[in-house]
Amino acid sequence: MADLNRIARTLVSDRRGILAADESIATMSSRLEKVGVEPTAESRRVYRELIVTTPQLADSISGVILADETFHQKLSNGRTFPDYLGDIGILAGIKVDTGAKPLAGAPNETITEGLDGLRERVADYVRLGATFAKWRAVITIGDNTPSDRAVHANLHALARYAGLCQEGGLVPIVEPEVLMDGTHSLARCQQVSTAVLRSLFEELDLMQVKLDGIVLKPNMVVAGTGSAEHPTVAEVAAATVEALRATVPASVPGIAFLSGGQRPEVATQHLGAMQHLDPLPWELTYSFGRALVGPALETWRGDEKNRAAAQKVLSELAVANAAAR
Repeated sequence: MADLNRIARTLVSDRRGILAADESIATMSSRLEKVGVEPTAESRRVYRELIVTTPQLADSISGVILADETFHQKLSNGRTFPDYLGDIGILAGIKVDTGAKPLAGAPNETITEGLDGLRERVADYVRLGATFAKWRAVITIGDNTPSDRAVHANLHALARYAGLCQEGGLVPIVEPEVLMDGTHSLARCQQVSTAVLRSLFEELDLMQVKLDGIVLKPNMVVAGTGSAEHPTVAEVAAATVEALRATVPASVPGIAFLSGGQRPEVATQHLGAMQHLDPLPWELTYSFGRALVGPALETWRGDEKNRAAAQKVLSELAVANAAAR
């Protein structure tokens, strides 16, 4: 467990954050198509090579979460992505869930799948250079959601995943995402987020997951995208930290927030505001995907002439988030 604690602390320390480059083939292909790039395995590889070869990336990024496809691909120099990341001082992570599917008996809710064969897959990923993993559970807020059924099913699976990862030598990033889609208020999001986190740690305890060997990746507490409310940065920071204080044990090394679809600059402002609240027992950092790489993709658009400019955009965003810590 000492190694898992060391890796977990490395992921959240020194003002660095985690870059999520683990979009599924379908999601990444859709994003490439939107900027006029043919969605092939090679174009996905080239784009993700652009990301990981951004100059001085290791100054702001501690780990990169990869999709299975990318994990097995090679850069132009012949190095695998995990090997290259190790060369530059960044930990290689892997997304191990297989996506959210409709949950039986729970209309409009999902269950994240991927537990079948996970023990064997973890062993293979460790052999190929992974040091941590990620699994995302999705919780929706609506008139009749989340249901107890959906919360329990998702958090039980999340805890089983975490236990299998630790057994196999990977630090699990535990991601219970309460979606910001909807018309819910800030208070409603805080209520649901608090309940979800409380249930999560009950499930982790049942599975005997060692909390000093995980990284928590929750949503920030925000009003729904369709809400008439427009909470201030200070209100979001206060509500988020209040939910964490009520639920997260001090033994957890760090909390790496997902951006959840927030605009890059807004997510960074929220992260920065939390740092100025009363001292907290955990490191607070970021594990952003779209908020970091989205602007770089828009800049690149498949044109090699835009490569340096795209990397500059990514670097500036990563540095800004590190500074916000």
